[in-house]
Amino acid sequence: MINVLIVDDSAVVRQHLKDVLESDSNIRVMGTVKNGEEAVRFVQKKKPDVITMDINMPNMNGFEATRRIMEINPVPIVIVTASYDRQDVEKSFHSMEAGALAIIEKPFGEGHPHSKETQNDLVQTVKLMAEVKVVRRWKREKEREERQLEDIDKTVSDKGIKRRDKKVKIVAIGASTGGPPIIQTILSGLKKGYPAPILVVQHISKGFLEGLTEWLNQSTGLPVHIAKHGEELLPGHIYFARDDYHLGVDEDGRLRLSREEIENGIRPSVSYMFRSIMNSFDGEAVGILLTGMGKDGAMELKMMKDNGAVTIAQDRESSVVYGMPGEAVRLDGATYILSPEEIAPMLGALAKVG
Repeated sequence: MINVLIVDDSAVVRQHLKDVLESDSNIRVMGTVKNGEEAVRFVQKKKPDVITMDINMPNMNGFEATRRIMEINPVPIVIVTASYDRQDVEKSFHSMEAGALAIIEKPFGEGHPHSKETQNDLVQTVKLMAEVKVVRRWKREKEREERQLEDIDKTVSDKGIKRRDKKVKIVAIGASTGGPPIIQTILSGLKKGYPAPILVVQHISKGFLEGLTEWLNQSTGLPVHIAKHGEELLPGHIYFARDDYHLGVDEDGRLRLSREEIENGIRPSVSYMFRSIMNSFDGEAVGILLTGMGKDGAMELKMMKDNGAVTIAQDRESSVVYGMPGEAVRLDGATYILSPEEIAPMLGALAKVG
């Protein structure tokens, strides 16, 4: 039985979320509270398996509540919001920085054409997050991470760069559950003027992509865009796949958006992007597969490796869900298995090779 705490300032929404969650016999709502302050007090007395957290609430918003809970008594937290307001979406992604595991749309009520889809998404996300082990986020974690970064360059150099005579012309990153803060960690570690463009497929609920790219623009200092069909690739720029469009590259090096068939149950698909990169850039590419449920991109990462590209899978210890990178490792599709903090220095080192 999965015990859930619901945090939302609307009594109507709290009841709706309770009804949706308890429609699954394996979920029990152990409590509902109306703001972040009450949520913090609740977890000091009882330990839910998962918390669903609204963002825009009085007294204490969802970001601050997430930060405090992850400092004092860490619990898997899912941000559940209906607001696409720029500030609220930004707070949602800051909540992931603070330790929240996922962001999803509030499920629609009966009669809405997407009610079953969004309700099922909530139930399945809560069940998946209940299996994730979270760790305490200390107030001074940033300082500790900065001290740890001093040793990362040495760690990467110790792993060694396999001998290459091909220059890296493009980087492709695929991620799903738990991906946004990992992508932020990687991009934050790259120096301005990185010599290759970076393509990203991040599985994310519709409506949150613009907020994600804005957050990354502000938090990494790198130019982050939502990809446009036919756009010319620029070095050091990051391009995210659009909602419901596959992302690839044409033979002339321009971005290609496609509504071709769904792959691995999703569009955009990491598999589609990796194949396109392999076909257009041969071995002059880096493929990276990060945390996420399922197998999207795993086989294609192996294909990229076999074709001469450098491939990286996120390590098990740092992955929220080890499905995608784990499958790539199982297939022997990863040249390197690295933590997020190691990936940026590796990309920097690879850019100097060739």
